Amino acid sequence: MHHSRSESGMTLIELMVTVGIVAILGAIAYPSYQAFVRQTDRTDATRTMAQMAQMLQRCYSQYFDYTNANCPAQIANAAVTNSPNGYYSITVASAKQTYTLTAVPIAPPQTADNTCVKFTLDQTGLQLAKDSSSNNTTKVCWGSN
Repeated sequence: MHHSRSESGMTLIELMVTVGIVAILGAIAYPSYQAFVRQTDRTDATRTMAQMAQMLQRCYSQYFDYTNANCPAQIANAAVTNSPNGYYSITVASAKQTYTLTAVPIAPPQTADNTCVKFTLDQTGLQLAKDSSSNNTTKVCWGSN
């Protein structure tokens, strides 16, 4: 009596097809993942700017002046602050009755974000953003898309 052995395992061609499929999926998935990370890390700028705007408004409600010496140092005119996660540098430009906060990326992965290279927020609550070609990308960058 002769029993036939069944072969198990993968052939080299099957293995190469599997490797090829994994490579194609990785080539599609990794850039999408990077874009998602950059998108979520934008909140490091927008959240910090919103908090700084609240501090500026509190200062104004007390002194009727955004530049009063009694206001916190991080919101003084020409102050430059890094966001909590360190992805953005935020600059304050203020006068007695106005201010503009500007955020620009300073660390990866945000330095590779060509969609949102500059965020601004002013005393009226106007939120703006620009891409690397200076096109308006406010809705995408401030999360109201």
